[in-house]
Amino acid sequence: MSTPESVVILLADDDPDDRLLTIRALKRSHLRNAIYTVEDGQELMDYLYRRGAYADPARSPRPGLILLDLNMPRKDGREALQEIKSDPMLRRIPVVVLTTSDAETDIVRSYDLGVNAFVTKPVTFDGLVRALQVLGDFWFEIVRLPPQTNLP
Repeated sequence: MSTPESVVILLADDDPDDRLLTIRALKRSHLRNAIYTVEDGQELMDYLYRRGAYADPARSPRPGLILLDLNMPRKDGREALQEIKSDPMLRRIPVVVLTTSDAETDIVRSYDLGVNAFVTKPVTFDGLVRALQVLGDFWFEIVRLPPQTNLP
């Protein structure tokens, strides 16, 4: 059985400052999970399918939770979300949209595509820390995540 700390978090965000702030906020919120990052939806799919630079499972362990930005180059978060949730091998991985958007169309479309939660990034760093602490408590302490053994 996996422990909350053994669940890998995969952060997909094209903005290096946002990635850094999110990682800092995750650490400040006392989550001890391993955090891996990708810069766009195409890299996210390469990571999940273990293609190219992500072929080595030791360097790209299966995520138990994906934090997904919507607006990214090459393949945006919406396209990646659709691909993840239509693949029987990937669809059980919980995906949380973590984005600056609060547009109703983005929220509705994300849920239509199968997102597990939609979070608009708080404006302040302290707000981000609080939001990620609540997310961590929910995903790693309250809910039961599916086993990761059947993933490619």
